[in-house]
Amino acid sequence: MAELIFHHYATSPFSEKIRLIMGYKKLTWKSVVVPQIMPKPDYVTLTGGYRRVPVLQIGADIYCDTALICDVLEHLTPLPSLYPEPGKGLSRVVAQWADSSLFWAAMAYNLSGKGAAEVFAKAPPEAAKAFGEDRKAMSTNMVRLRPGDATSAYKSYLRRLSDMLDDTDYLLGGYPTVADFACYHPLWFTRKRTPSMAEILQLTPAVVDWLDRMAGIGHGTMETFDEAQAFEVARASIPHTLLSDSTFQDDHGIPLGSHVTITAESFGPEPTDGELIAATRTHYTLRRTGERFGTVHVHFPRIGYVLRKVEG
Repeated sequence: MAELIFHHYATSPFSEKIRLIMGYKKLTWKSVVVPQIMPKPDYVTLTGGYRRVPVLQIGADIYCDTALICDVLEHLTPLPSLYPEPGKGLSRVVAQWADSSLFWAAMAYNLSGKGAAEVFAKAPPEAAKAFGEDRKAMSTNMVRLRPGDATSAYKSYLRRLSDMLDDTDYLLGGYPTVADFACYHPLWFTRKRTPSMAEILQLTPAVVDWLDRMAGIGHGTMETFDEAQAFEVARASIPHTLLSDSTFQDDHGIPLGSHVTITAESFGPEPTDGELIAATRTHYTLRRTGERFGTVHVHFPRIGYVLRKVEG
């Protein structure tokens, strides 16, 4: 099996989503810990500008966004499946809702008042200020929920999850799907990073029991690695995407071979630039070349990202 190099940090909720999926699929992976906030010189050099965490590196292929990373891991290890039939489409829809609406309500709640104080209790004051400024810069295209609105939304979403668990161990049946992993990680942050805010979870005992089942999956087998080693792997490898679809789907009038940028629609406005070499039903791929990493292919999901041609 291809060597999995996972760029992440311990307290990242979206990283926890993928760590748990790698545990579910019983994978062995190499852990590269990256900074929580900018500057991230090695990380953005490898990705071409993308600074959101995590990314999955396999040789000279860099997969951005956990939605796409899930598809790659499913291709590598089809069983147990994240997208079992007959609810394959439903599991993706629930996961997309969880990674957006549920996540932002949960994080606005988690980092309000005493939650934020708890996260930074052992850090110097300048650390909290730097984190706030970093996330503000990433949120220029977003409307953030106020704490009271976030609390109300979070309570409602937890009740919906509880209703889904009325007579089953997992959200869509007797085994986890991608929906479970996507719904788990913002609640994991509440429980593990802001325990003073976790009383909200006690309103839905079925959700608490489900959280325990999910946590029991574990993270697979982790080996430590560093950014210098990751660059060496990229430089010594030939890009070879593991994504199954390859048919060009032109919705923008931008031909393959064009110099383009790809930017997240909302959170994280920094563009990645490169040569467009794939635009399929599910993903975009850019080719990038640099002295430190050789030639890499950087992959993005189609949903949630904006493609623009660089003129001139």
